[in-house]
Amino acid sequence: MPVVLSLNIAHRTVPVDYARKGATGIDKRPVDGPLEVSPPGPKGSSGSGVAGDAIADLDHHGGAYQAVYAYAREDLDWWQVELGVDLRNGQFGENLTTEGIDQTTALVGERWRVGTALLEVTCPRVPCRTFAGFLGQHGWVKRFTQAKRPGAYFRVLEAGLIAPGDEITIVHRPDHDVTVEMVFRAVLTEADLLPRLLEAGDSLPPEVIELVHKRTTVELDS
Repeated sequence: MPVVLSLNIAHRTVPVDYARKGATGIDKRPVDGPLEVSPPGPKGSSGSGVAGDAIADLDHHGGAYQAVYAYAREDLDWWQVELGVDLRNGQFGENLTTEGIDQTTALVGERWRVGTALLEVTCPRVPCRTFAGFLGQHGWVKRFTQAKRPGAYFRVLEAGLIAPGDEITIVHRPDHDVTVEMVFRAVLTEADLLPRLLEAGDSLPPEVIELVHKRTTVELDS
């Protein structure tokens, strides 16, 4: 049975020289919970959907379509071998460290009942210099991109409580084949996949939909 192995938050942001905003909330640590998870509002003006979780860069993190970030313990274990370092739960800045379920192959628009909250898969995590700086890994953005193990962001459809040990149940799968991995590849390395993403409808973040339309318009004008 898929479960929440760890619930992780950053109690405060920390000043660092490698972050775009000069501070970061990526250093998330396990907490006992339960914590309330709720829709945080639009990107740019609101933060995490997890109560008490601090975010520094509101322009690029948090908001309705990035309310909760989940990463699989299985993928953390894979990275431990690749990097030759120990990786604790929360090390990748994830709110939910999961066990027994794969975010990479999840469909955009797939709905997960986690605790008493209802979450919907929206998009992958895109690596940035803050992520690289926090891990202290040279060439991390390229390496993370090549590995195609991005984890998934969620929006909150129904507010509720989540705690470590909560079961994860997939309660809805949409009728398309747009996975988290496909979005990741389309946005970062395989632009020819972009038009296919529209099959996921408004479960995609607005900025991804805008990117698809912009790229389509450029191609039509060229």
